[in-house]
Amino acid sequence: MSLAGEERKAFILEQLNAEGQVKTLELVKHLGVSSETIRRYLEELESDNRLKRVYGGAIKISLDNEEPTYMKREVLYMEEKRGIGKAAAELVEDYDVIFIDDGTTPMQMIHYLMNKKNLTVLTISIATLHLLMEYKNKELFSGDIYFIGGKVNAAQSRVSGLVAERMLAHFNADKAFVSVDGIVLNGCINSFDAERGQLVSRMIEQSKQTIVMTDSSKIGQSHLYRTAEWRQINMVICEVPMPRGWQQTLEEHEVGWIVAE
Repeated sequence: MSLAGEERKAFILEQLNAEGQVKTLELVKHLGVSSETIRRYLEELESDNRLKRVYGGAIKISLDNEEPTYMKREVLYMEEKRGIGKAAAELVEDYDVIFIDDGTTPMQMIHYLMNKKNLTVLTISIATLHLLMEYKNKELFSGDIYFIGGKVNAAQSRVSGLVAERMLAHFNADKAFVSVDGIVLNGCINSFDAERGQLVSRMIEQSKQTIVMTDSSKIGQSHLYRTAEWRQINMVICEVPMPRGWQQTLEEHEVGWIVAE
C-alpha cells in the first residue's frame, strides 16, 4: 500500500469515527479515486476489523452486536430517512388506520401526513408520540393517536413486552410501517431485540398491508430475532434499488420495492 493509500484509509476511519458511516460515492468525490479503489480500501479495512461494509459504503463496527441507542440512530442516514418517510406517507390514504413502529425512519413519515384526513395512528414509539402530539396541538394533524403502552425502554424511546403485546392485540390496521435492524434475502427482516421484534411481528399479523422502511445500511445485516418472512411483506421502501439477485424471490412473494428520492 502506498503512502497515499494509507492516508486515504486513515481519512476513511476518521470520517467513520466522526459520522458513524461512510458512503462510497462521497469518498470517491472527496478522495478523487475510483469506486473500485474505495471498495478495495473498505475490503482491506474490514479484513483488519476496522469497519463493517454495507450496501453503498461502510459503518462503524459494533463489537458487542448491541443495538445503538435512539440518540445515535436518530442522526445516522437522516437525508435518506427523510426521503423514505416521504415515500411512505404517499402510501397513506384518508381514513387509514396505521401502525408506526419505533424506528427513526418511520417517524420521518409523520412530517408528511399533514394533509391526510381522519387518520388513526397507533405507535409504540415515545418520540413518535411526542411528534404527533406536537402536530395535533398545532392543529396540523387530523386524526386520532393511540399509544401502545408497556415496559419502557428509555435508551430506545419505546415500549415493548407482554403488556404492550396484550394491548396491541385489541387493534387491527390497514397498514403497518415498520423499520428493521437488518434485511437479508434468506430470512427477510430481523431485529437486535427479541421483545421489540416480537411486538413488531404482532403489528404485521394484525395489518392488511406491511411496508418495510429501511436505509441501505441495513441490507445484508442479520441479527438475533427474525421479525417476518417475505410472504408477510407487501412493500420495501429504500433509497437504493433492490440488491442484485433479489428480484426473483421478491417477485415470487409479490413484494414491491420503492426507491425513495
